[in-house]
Amino acid sequence: MEKTKIAYLWRDRKRFLGMPLSFTRYMLSEDRLFLSKGFLNVKDEELLLYRIRDISTSRSLLQRMLGVGTVTVLSSDKTNPTLVLKNIKDPIAVKEILHNRVEEMKLRRQVRVNELTNLENGEHCCCEDQDEETMED
Repeated sequence: MEKTKIAYLWRDRKRFLGMPLSFTRYMLSEDRLFLSKGFLNVKDEELLLYRIRDISTSRSLLQRMLGVGTVTVLSSDKTNPTLVLKNIKDPIAVKEILHNRVEEMKLRRQVRVNELTNLENGEHCCCEDQDEETMED
């Protein structure tokens, strides 16, 4: 059986004291985000980019001193709705790369995300399908 090579746009490892001394690896391809954990027993997870709903970053004081941070990805994936990229180098740049790829994949696949929000009168509407002026009416 032949191994399929995947072209990664970004790769990193979970870091300890700013150094990549971990068996937790993160990779980003054109259409998926990968998480691989373990040395002897390896667990692999992947998330299709068009399913990502929100991306956030956090950096504690120690993380900032070490030049690392955490990127949290929320998705509509059933098996793994939250994927956390812990202690990665330059988390804000990674968030931007991820955001750009997610938007590109959503456009390419023509995916529309309908998020429901509560209006003042308790009704719901599809927010991404309307502009701000329409929502105020």
